[in-house]
Amino acid sequence: MRYVRTFNNLGIQDVSSVGGKNASLGEMYRQLSASGVRIPNGYATTAEAWWHFIDHNKLRQPITDILATLDREDLKGLADTGRQIRNWIMHAEMPVDLAADIKSAYIWLGEEYGPDPDVAVRSSATAEDLPGASFAGQQETWLNIRGADNLIASCKRTYSSLFTDRAIAYRIDQGFQHMNVALSIGVQKMVRSDIGASGVMFTLDTESGFRDVVTVTSAWGLGENVVQGTVNPDEFSVYKPGLAKGHRTILKRRLGDKALKMVYGQDAAAGLSTRNVPVHVKDRFRFSINDEEVLELARQAIAIEDHYDKPMDIEWGRDGNDGLLYILQARPETVHTTANANELIEYELEQHGEVIVSGLSVGRKIAAGKARIILEAKDMHSLETGEVLITDITDPDWEPVMKRAAAIVTNRGGRTCHAAIVARELGIPAVVGTAKATRKIIDGEEVTISCAEGDTGFIYRGLLPFKTKCTRLDNISKPDTKIMLNLANPGQAYGFATLPCDGVGLARLEFIINSSIGIHPRAILEPDKTDAETQKQISRRAAGYQSPRDFYITRLTEGVGTIAATFYPRPVIVRLGDFKSNEYAALIGGKFFEPEEENPMLGLRGASRYYNDDFTESFSLECEALLRVRRDMGLDNISIMIPFVRSVDEAKHVLELMAHNGLQRGHDDLKVYLMCEIPANALLADEFLALFDGFSIGSNDLTQLTLGVDRDSGLLGSFDERNPAVLKLMEMAISACKREGKYVGICGQAPSDYPEITRWLVAQKIHSISLNPDSVLSMLQVVLDAENKL
Repeated sequence: MRYVRTFNNLGIQDVSSVGGKNASLGEMYRQLSASGVRIPNGYATTAEAWWHFIDHNKLRQPITDILATLDREDLKGLADTGRQIRNWIMHAEMPVDLAADIKSAYIWLGEEYGPDPDVAVRSSATAEDLPGASFAGQQETWLNIRGADNLIASCKRTYSSLFTDRAIAYRIDQGFQHMNVALSIGVQKMVRSDIGASGVMFTLDTESGFRDVVTVTSAWGLGENVVQGTVNPDEFSVYKPGLAKGHRTILKRRLGDKALKMVYGQDAAAGLSTRNVPVHVKDRFRFSINDEEVLELARQAIAIEDHYDKPMDIEWGRDGNDGLLYILQARPETVHTTANANELIEYELEQHGEVIVSGLSVGRKIAAGKARIILEAKDMHSLETGEVLITDITDPDWEPVMKRAAAIVTNRGGRTCHAAIVARELGIPAVVGTAKATRKIIDGEEVTISCAEGDTGFIYRGLLPFKTKCTRLDNISKPDTKIMLNLANPGQAYGFATLPCDGVGLARLEFIINSSIGIHPRAILEPDKTDAETQKQISRRAAGYQSPRDFYITRLTEGVGTIAATFYPRPVIVRLGDFKSNEYAALIGGKFFEPEEENPMLGLRGASRYYNDDFTESFSLECEALLRVRRDMGLDNISIMIPFVRSVDEAKHVLELMAHNGLQRGHDDLKVYLMCEIPANALLADEFLALFDGFSIGSNDLTQLTLGVDRDSGLLGSFDERNPAVLKLMEMAISACKREGKYVGICGQAPSDYPEITRWLVAQKIHSISLNPDSVLSMLQVVLDAENKL
């Protein structure tokens, strides 16, 4: 066959002949099948076949001429030109010898899969998947094509798609000559994911570029809905180094609503071969793949990445008949791979405002502008440069105008949908999967889009001030004093991985409980003491998990595990929950269990809560989560810190309770620290240190309790950590730790706010200073200067 090459005769060296997509499929089919990467078999037409088709129909010169007069910014002219070329191709004749080769190869494929196999017909341009330019999605794909005649018709449709409006505009924007790009057609046996599941995965974190994870998205049915953003998919994050050691390191799970699924249509011809149907409610509220499948997909992704030695963007499907997972295509990731790894650009809102709507954040950036609501592609020309595009979903037809947008907001889609991919490529923020942006945002109103606050992206009303800071990371000196992070939000962890720090000095469990769980633990353990509405809210939040208890422990495990994995093997100090009674009462179901205290800041909090008869079982949930992180995930870099310990006897009591729950100090090198934040901790430092591996100074509460200043009161603003009495107690704690040869650090707010405190701590030769992420770079220089003066 002159114009067709089968996958087992293709490799990555054949990009010029069959395009990047088909060359990659052949490469993986030949080289990776033996290592467990499943590729459905198929074949590809060649670039020679494309030019044979064009020249047989004498189209080369007419296409050249009509494109030569095109004005890229004239959207009507662009649409007219594309339509004319596509009509020429659709009405052209398929050369007899080319048609014969395509049909012969189809019969050959039927020898493996049965007569008239259902196939996917995909495009593969000879200039796609190059560094800095990804042609993926620029041309069409046809699914569930069956029969030789239908196949030939879909091949002509695929050829015509080289001249969609978006493909023409993209080539102009990227500087490619139209007539230097040929199109190869890939014909591949379908995976029956219409009765299974499918999705996209990246061998890095799509937002931060963090390389140690595989990001997997999944939904019911054929994968076009995930790629196009028609559905909000399930999302998972798998830690590569942990997986390599045999650990089940799924760091994140997020349940998507998956409202639609694409299934086979009644007709196996292009345009009629698939349709969308609603997903049954019970399937919407369960994950579309299980943990074993997530881990197997991650293993296949890592094998592909290792083979190509670069981050990859991969489409996959699970066959509903045989239950197996297949790789459908793979291409190099082109956004983070080409980014400057030695440059850290930080965006920060200088003030917050009213949140109109929220969704999944894409891009770690902030933008502001006038909202422009556009519901259909035919109206996209109304978007003006610098406006924020608000729409239901985008598909490749939108691309000619998307570069005008300051930001993109969609109702539907996940982090691997079309809008997200284009936003990253354009370098603009996007918030996807908001569900109601087009209803909640007013057309023409001024809005601020913030994707710089973690996994959740926010659309604020009005133009809010924000700042950016660019730092070179390749010329930063490292001080002797350890610089650690105070990190509350696991969703921001990947983005902070490149900061010049020695680990995490404070990761607070209560933030994870509040943001990722939102339910009082006793409401989960004792549902009969709540009401029907509370139980309904709990069931809704815990959807997709074995039970509400499993949901609580798993989400807590994921939050701590994400932080620990991001900074591994650097130490991460996790502080046990320190909710006050009023804060616990604000959680779902909390009102049924919490007392009303006059001053919750000085009430049932910290260590005293853990062994309280009403809370002991709730505390065991925290212990089980931390045990899972260390034991099941293999993240033994976490240490534990106990907050608000009022007496030595109380310390002993809590340590015994932890040991009973599997967290015994010293076992498997587990270190347990005391949060030194009560004057008694410093005054009786020697007695406390006999039980702990060191101190981490909590300067906020230490100041409150030393000076009698209520932290929650706004009336007393002239008292802070610089007071001599507070410094005296901190000095006592530091000296005691040094005398006993034990660790001492500080995780309170003071060093982040006051350079003089930082300089004083360096002079005391404290081991580590834990800072808020936005203070690290500035205070690091303060530490270096202080050390030089010493």
